[in-house]
Amino acid sequence: MTPIIWRNADVRDAEALSFLGAATFMATFAFDHPGQPMMEHLRQEHSTAYYAAALRDPATDIVLGETPLGAPVGYAMVTPAAHPAVQQDSDIELKRIYMLGPWQGGGNGKDLLDLVFAVAEKRGAKRLLLSVYEKNVRAIGFYERAGFVAIGETVFMVGKVPFRDLVYARNMG
Repeated sequence: MTPIIWRNADVRDAEALSFLGAATFMATFAFDHPGQPMMEHLRQEHSTAYYAAALRDPATDIVLGETPLGAPVGYAMVTPAAHPAVQQDSDIELKRIYMLGPWQGGGNGKDLLDLVFAVAEKRGAKRLLLSVYEKNVRAIGFYERAGFVAIGETVFMVGKVPFRDLVYARNMG
């Protein structure tokens, strides 16, 4: 397997993140997300402009993984928490953690999650929150093995189609 080189993303990475985000979202959710709403979601939530704005936001951290040749294969985005029903003042959120299928397994996800934990600690977070689609059994198992516990649920919109997500938290430190 080609190794992954991890680094902090900057605004020059917006297009790469857009392609990677769209590709991984489709690969993960095309099995039960309707096509047109998914395309609408990708145009809005995985556009180059979306990532450029996120990368300019000092409250957002994005860790990007690339092959030695510079091809993007995974990333994680950490943002201020956005789950008012369950969040506490010192929480932050793992908004996205995506990796292309061939690089999943072999410890790459754990390596990326460890980098996310370092971001959370740097930001002084007491808890790290995330939401995960209730049918994404593989991701749920990954998060639970990493010490996350379910604390609630939320609705995740793909276009105008609602999906039930579970909200997980992991205490830091």
